[in-house]
Amino acid sequence: MLGINSFIGAHDRNWEDERIYSHPHLEITLVLEGSCRFRGEEQERVVEAGQIVLIPPHYPHSFHAVSAVRFGVLLIDGLSPCIRELFDRLIVDGMPRVITLSRLDQDHYERLFRQWLRIHSSPLKEPERNYMAWIEVMLLFLNEHSHSDQQALSIAHTGDYIREHLQQSIPISALAEEAGLSEDGFRKQFYKVYGVTPKQYQQMCRLAEAKWLLSSSEKSMQAIADMIGFNKLHSFSLWFKKMEGCPPSEWRARQRLYHD
Repeated sequence: MLGINSFIGAHDRNWEDERIYSHPHLEITLVLEGSCRFRGEEQERVVEAGQIVLIPPHYPHSFHAVSAVRFGVLLIDGLSPCIRELFDRLIVDGMPRVITLSRLDQDHYERLFRQWLRIHSSPLKEPERNYMAWIEVMLLFLNEHSHSDQQALSIAHTGDYIREHLQQSIPISALAEEAGLSEDGFRKQFYKVYGVTPKQYQQMCRLAEAKWLLSSSEKSMQAIADMIGFNKLHSFSLWFKKMEGCPPSEWRARQRLYHD
């Protein structure tokens, strides 16, 4: 039977767990603000805002505030094997793991967590099915966006920058400098993290944003072109046709025809 306890906890800088805890739930604790010290049987480390501690069931541990701190906590028991496998994939050899999200991905996970709290406190026709689906979404998100080493996180920050500046043509040299790497080293590390080159990643983000704006708004083609970095409508139309196989006006019309 599925059992879930979830909450946001806030503590001052003098707070610490009264004892070492060991419980039958798997635990996912996100540090929303501040910092704390996580202590386990074989490890101790400071965990900062934007980092998540994944703790397997029955592992003795405690938390201690370093500054005023806020947590988003999930305690889960009774997951289906396929969803539990997503959690097990995130940890190593059954031991706790601290993972880090980039700033944008932290914001996205926080929104998922806060929406989850609303869902969990609402009357539902099929509560267990809803709960399983939401936990699976959050674990899938963590599997896609978590980083365990500082180098990968630096690359993820440049990915955030690309997503936030689609209007700009960003030199590789600037991104490499931001990540503290040579241009060649940056390209290799970026491909390792995202599976595409920085240029391809920017094009993917631009296309996703263009399709979202075309389908969800009445903005003009020129306005959409401007928003994703094309000064000339003709250039935007040629690029979109090359990427998607048809002009943006035709793509928008097809979406409306499909939904109608």
